[in-house]
Amino acid sequence: MRIAIINRDRCQPRKCSKECEYFCPPVRTGDETIVFVDGKPQITENLCVGCGICVHKCPFGAITIINLPEEMEDPIHRYGQNGFALYGLPVPIEGRVTGLLGPNGIGKSTAVSILSGILRPNLGKAASWEEVFQRFSGSILGDYLKKVADKGIKTSYKPQYIDRIPKSYSGIVSGLLERTDERGALPELMESLGISKLMERDISSLSGGELQRVAIAAAAARDADFYFFDEISPYLDIYQR
Repeated sequence: MRIAIINRDRCQPRKCSKECEYFCPPVRTGDETIVFVDGKPQITENLCVGCGICVHKCPFGAITIINLPEEMEDPIHRYGQNGFALYGLPVPIEGRVTGLLGPNGIGKSTAVSILSGILRPNLGKAASWEEVFQRFSGSILGDYLKKVADKGIKTSYKPQYIDRIPKSYSGIVSGLLERTDERGALPELMESLGISKLMERDISSLSGGELQRVAIAAAAARDADFYFFDEISPYLDIYQR
């Protein structure tokens, strides 16, 4: 099996000669392996031979072809045709800390979004929760996802893109943190994260590092069963990390 991913932001058909389609061997033999729909290329994965020619010929580096073993045919989540696909999830364990490490673009944020209940896994086909439960029936992960769907587990989530926080909240830092302090942990968090001097500052005036620490405190202050922190190191110096 092969998975074809097209980066829609990089793909610029108006500025190229459609090299992906022109140089594709199956297309040259008459197959519609690559076709253009609404001006953008679309790759039929079961017709792709995995030669990688389109990957190297694309002038914008917008195409990725990945060869996968047959047993990985069913993704847990996929962002549409020729979109990113996630094939595995870590299993949260109560009382344990689990870290997800890896380069950008491998699905860490997608996994965290699913486990925290923000994103419903679609199994690559817009699946319902019932289909998800059936897929993971009898497993620890299946039991966990069912509790997430039924609101039987309370999660706290620190978002990856902290620069969006000032767009959704206006006011001073203390106002935000007092709203999230569900377990009376704010004094301890203020000291450990070094944000005591920021409490009367306006959220919009904070630097990236200051905003990161405030976001961590806001997520940690909630009363939850599981805490998810997506990208906690950006903007922080080595000692803060």
